[in-house]
Amino acid sequence: MEKCLKVLLVEDNLIEIMKMKRTISLLKLKHTLQEAKNGEDALKILEDKSNIPDIILLDLNMPKINGIEFLKIIKANEDLKHIPTIILTTSSNQKDLLECYRTGMSGYILKPLKYEEYVKKIETVLAYWSVNELRKL
Repeated sequence: MEKCLKVLLVEDNLIEIMKMKRTISLLKLKHTLQEAKNGEDALKILEDKSNIPDIILLDLNMPKINGIEFLKIIKANEDLKHIPTIILTTSSNQKDLLECYRTGMSGYILKPLKYEEYVKKIETVLAYWSVNELRKL
């Protein structure tokens, strides 16, 4: 049985935020989407233990705390390290990819240029995590 996910999108680009909202609406998904414009805002959201997301979609290139720094912070936190964190980025840099895997991310998704491809990728990611057993812990 699929679960409605609480998704935390950590993204500083307003167009990317609107694209994610549009995609969830287009796919008629019941997931809730909470937004943080940077890593600092996301950490503030995560302080509320009653509203922990099921997954985090994380951009790498952000002001204040970048995606890799944010990932290191949450993976070092006993209360947060279990949250699946999927990098959603335009960076195809191998160094970024390897650093994210070493740090404990759950996936690395390149944002495609074509919207239709973006929709397919987001649909696949959200479908997988809505049936994954880890989120029941």
